[in-house]
Amino acid sequence: MSRATRRQSGLLSCIAALNAAFLFFNRHVYAACIVHVLPGRAGPIVMAFAVRVMRSAPLVLLALCFAGAASAQPPRPEAAAKEVQVKAAYLYKFAGFVDWPAGAFSRPDSPLVIGVAGNDELAGQLEQVVVNRSVGGHPLAVRRLRRGDALAGLHVLYVGSAGAEPGAWNELLAAARGLPLLTVGDAVDPANNMIRFIMVDQHLRFEVALGQVAPSGLKISARLLAAALRVTGAS
Repeated sequence: MSRATRRQSGLLSCIAALNAAFLFFNRHVYAACIVHVLPGRAGPIVMAFAVRVMRSAPLVLLALCFAGAASAQPPRPEAAAKEVQVKAAYLYKFAGFVDWPAGAFSRPDSPLVIGVAGNDELAGQLEQVVVNRSVGGHPLAVRRLRRGDALAGLHVLYVGSAGAEPGAWNELLAAARGLPLLTVGDAVDPANNMIRFIMVDQHLRFEVALGQVAPSGLKISARLLAAALRVTGAS
C-alpha cells in the first residue's frame, strides 16, 4: 500500500473515530478517547476509551487526543501532516454542530461551503474529507481563498497562520465580522476567530469565543462547547 493510500485511509479512520466518539454525547455521559497513529499502519488505533456517568453536570466533556507514535516522537513532516488531517476532520465535524440563521442558504439543498485561507495543504485534505458528504441536507464544498476574495456564500472560514505575515489575514477576518459565518483559525492572536485550534501536550484541541459568535447569529451546540478545551464569553 502506498504512503498516500495509507495517509488517506488514516484520515478516513480519524473521521470515523470522531463520529463514534460524538455518538456518546448526551447530557449525562463523559467520554474520552485517545487515538494513536502508528507508522506503517493503515489507520489510527484506539488505545484508550473511557465513559463515565455524570449525574450532576448538565454538560459533558469529550476529549479527543490524537497522539503520535507510541514509542517515539514522529519526524516533523509526519507530525505536521497528521495535524493537517486532524484539523480537516474537525472542520468537517464543526459544521454539524452549528445552526445558521434563516437566509444563510438560498435553498434547502444549497451547498455548505467551507473556505480555507492560508493553508492549501489543509484545503486539499478537506476536499477529500467532504466528498459525497452532507450536513443537514446541504452537500459540503471547499473553497480556497486568497487575500481580497469575497466571503459571500461561505458558511465556515478557516484562516491559517503558518508562514503568514502577522496580520496578513486581518482584513479577511474583519470582513467576516457580523456575517453568519463560523470563523476558525490557529493564530496566537484570536481576534475575530470564533474557534481557535491550540496544541496542548502535542494534542490538537480547540477553544471557543462566544463573544465573537454573538454578532453572527450562529448557534453553537452545547455538545460542541462541552468538547472545547476552553469557552470564553459565556454568561
